[in-house]
Amino acid sequence: MFKAKLKEAVICFGAGRVTLKYPFEPSPVPPKFRGKIEFDARKCIACGGCANVCPPRCIVIEDMGEVAKITFNLDRCIQCARCYEVCPEKAIWPTDEFETATPDKSDLKSEMIVWMSTCQRCGRCFETENAIDKFESKRWRGRGPGEANKHGIFPIKPPIDFTAQTSLVREPEEEKDQ
Repeated sequence: MFKAKLKEAVICFGAGRVTLKYPFEPSPVPPKFRGKIEFDARKCIACGGCANVCPPRCIVIEDMGEVAKITFNLDRCIQCARCYEVCPEKAIWPTDEFETATPDKSDLKSEMIVWMSTCQRCGRCFETENAIDKFESKRWRGRGPGEANKHGIFPIKPPIDFTAQTSLVREPEEEKDQ
């Protein structure tokens, strides 16, 4: 029995180091690794795609009138990166960070506030200012110095007049005396 243990010890010492010095040195992550998610509030349009596809429901979107509050509960995140795949603006992405252990659970909760724009006709919030700014920059193009707006770009006149010629709301008819 002693011989077998001695033989096993010689094999182990001759093999060299097999493991990494992980806690003392950073561990390299493999390519296409999906770690902790991060987000950029300037790119987010609060479409809700990330919250709809999240399997553990760690992304919650609350409509609070003129703002949308997006809460990320990273303690529930399984790092599947589905939110990254469906985000049209790439406002959320996985990082290489995978060490999320913390003594306080509230450290894993992040919130993002996205300001919404309101409709001039009805006052209802419909889209974020980020998407509207992007739309305006695509709709306008510069023609040089002169009659530019505050951003230095000129409006493109649409080929069709979209102004309503008739009222869209039907007025109540007066009762006729019979």
